[in-house]
Amino acid sequence: MDNALQDLLEIEAIRQLKYRYFRAVDCHDWPLLSSCLAEDCTTWLDSGKYRFNGRDEFVAELRKLLDDPPLLTLHQGHHPEIELVGASRDRATGLWYLEDYVISQEQNWLLRGTAYYRDEYVKRDGKWQILSTGYDRVFEAVTSPIPADFRVTANRFTSAR
Repeated sequence: MDNALQDLLEIEAIRQLKYRYFRAVDCHDWPLLSSCLAEDCTTWLDSGKYRFNGRDEFVAELRKLLDDPPLLTLHQGHHPEIELVGASRDRATGLWYLEDYVISQEQNWLLRGTAYYRDEYVKRDGKWQILSTGYDRVFEAVTSPIPADFRVTANRFTSAR
């Protein structure tokens, strides 16, 4: 296989990794999220407001934030710019445009935002993982209280309210 084709396959593997990361967060699938992250990963979310060192700390804190009470979230990554770096091609960087939406029924607010994720990836034992990830907000808009005519008609974590 030529190098250009191999690079495209590696970039696609990284895209799939980031998609799994977003799905794991939105589905509260903590084992899946853990599998996406290097053990020594670092994270900085919301323009550095939240910082975590290591996979276990990040997953535990995110779990506390999203599980109790359950928040409904949507995270979508668009327009990835992924570059393989280093001679051995086992490292990469990525820039993603994030669109997110959060519903807190218990605290009575909705959030809609966008941001740029900056990632570093590492390939260990033949598997890509996120080594560093974080985002800087472009904008964030919050509606509170939730409008009276807003209804959640499906919710995988609790019955609709």
